[in-house]
Amino acid sequence: MRADDVREAVRAGGLLPRDRPLVAMLSGGRDSVCLLDVAMALCGPGAVSALHVNYGLRQQADDEERHCVALCGQLGVALEVVREKGLELPQGGAPAGSGSGSGSGGGNLQAWAREVRYGAAARMAERCDALIATGHTASDQVETILYRLAASPGRRALQGMAAADGRLIRPLLGVTRDETRAYCEARGLGWCEDESNDSQRYARARVRHGLVGALRAVHPAAEANVLRTAALLREETELLEELVSAELAGRRDIAIARLEEMPAALARLVVVRLAEDATGAYVPQAGDRVAEILALHRRGGSAELHVGGQAGAVIEGGVLSMKRLPPRRD
Repeated sequence: MRADDVREAVRAGGLLPRDRPLVAMLSGGRDSVCLLDVAMALCGPGAVSALHVNYGLRQQADDEERHCVALCGQLGVALEVVREKGLELPQGGAPAGSGSGSGSGGGNLQAWAREVRYGAAARMAERCDALIATGHTASDQVETILYRLAASPGRRALQGMAAADGRLIRPLLGVTRDETRAYCEARGLGWCEDESNDSQRYARARVRHGLVGALRAVHPAAEANVLRTAALLREETELLEELVSAELAGRRDIAIARLEEMPAALARLVVVRLAEDATGAYVPQAGDRVAEILALHRRGGSAELHVGGQAGAVIEGGVLSMKRLPPRRD
């Protein structure tokens, strides 16, 4: 894919606006460098600004900041740099309390870094009513789906990252990591390599270098097939969500007699929706408790059942509703 083809693929996605400011999150890696240059080409130089967060956790952090400053100077982009020194590095090299990067994908460290950068981006975007663009690619999407397949239950986990979510947009989801590399090389744009991306301490790196490679060996179109499956699931989910909405008709409860009549799959989806409406969080495991809910109803009287997360099922008067439970204390 040539540089012009990358730009056309992003343009066809329709996420980059010409009538609204844009904050591009710039790490200095090739994906974010590609994003910034494409955004400048499609949105116009006056509409785009960049944000770089220096966490101060790696020896290369200051070099990456200097690279971003130089790049934005080259492209004529206003850059805001946030320096965050909130976690101290002990002698072992990993931030205290960060964990070692096991199945959680880096533990507290990655969660902290994500909170810092998205919080900074939100504050910057609010000042000028801007959208926030990240450099997530199709390659990242494949890794996200595979990681969630292993770590998270429920259909929604397999749909991957949304192309747009409120202010947040991901314009490069139709472009692979190899294509962002080729784009930067064709445009003569330098980037920084983050060695932690190859560290086996992190679950994402293990997926990237182990699982994706193994699937590619099974079939050369494995990544494209994962992405196509996710796209089909997103389309089918829209239909399923419409069925659930029609069943509930704006209510926050359901007659248990009606729940018992439903096909098992629809009953699961209805219970999950009620739990999500009550708690504000996706609780896929709630769908596994339908049989218990029906059994409690048959016993007669009122009953309550914890169905996962902070969701509690309330069975009263032949009606099922959900309530938000207080956080559990360890």
